[in-house]
Amino acid sequence: MTEIKAYTESPAQTQFILYWGDMGSQWGVNRSVAQIQALLYLSATPLNAEQISERLGIARSNVSNSLKELVSWKLIRRVPIPGDRREHFEAECDVWEIATRVAQGRKEREIDPAMRVLSDCVAAAETEDNPDPVALARMKDMQDFLNVVDTWYDQMLGVPKSKLKMLMKMGNKVISLLSITGKKSE
Repeated sequence: MTEIKAYTESPAQTQFILYWGDMGSQWGVNRSVAQIQALLYLSATPLNAEQISERLGIARSNVSNSLKELVSWKLIRRVPIPGDRREHFEAECDVWEIATRVAQGRKEREIDPAMRVLSDCVAAAETEDNPDPVALARMKDMQDFLNVVDTWYDQMLGVPKSKLKMLMKMGNKVISLLSITGKKSE
């Protein structure tokens, strides 16, 4: 585990950064990338790579590579500081925007390619002389599911944050609303 040097962070901040790094690992994100994002998220001022390296106790080269990845995900941005030639970075701090960007990145890197490959597999199976009906049906089920997820994702992008928050807070009350409108549950 990366050792965070005692700097100005409180024990709670240090714990948050370490935990975020662990969570990042579980989500398939490099631990250092996640810790840098957490540090910048908690920081009241933009930080440069040296400061990040010093505070987290990780190699400067690792910091540079991690910063590039975070910039590509649009989770952090470069911020010019008057009188300082070094690049400084700050994190996106709107948690809803962070969630949207992570979801968008994951969709582009995971769901979209899966949909393309699945579409190719279904098309190829349908042209086979004697396709396995069970395998073809299951591939089509998966394709239908991913199409629903993709459509839902696109629709949710257009929902204003305030409405999306309300919708999510409603939780299973949405099921009750569907029952009122006469929709039968499956």
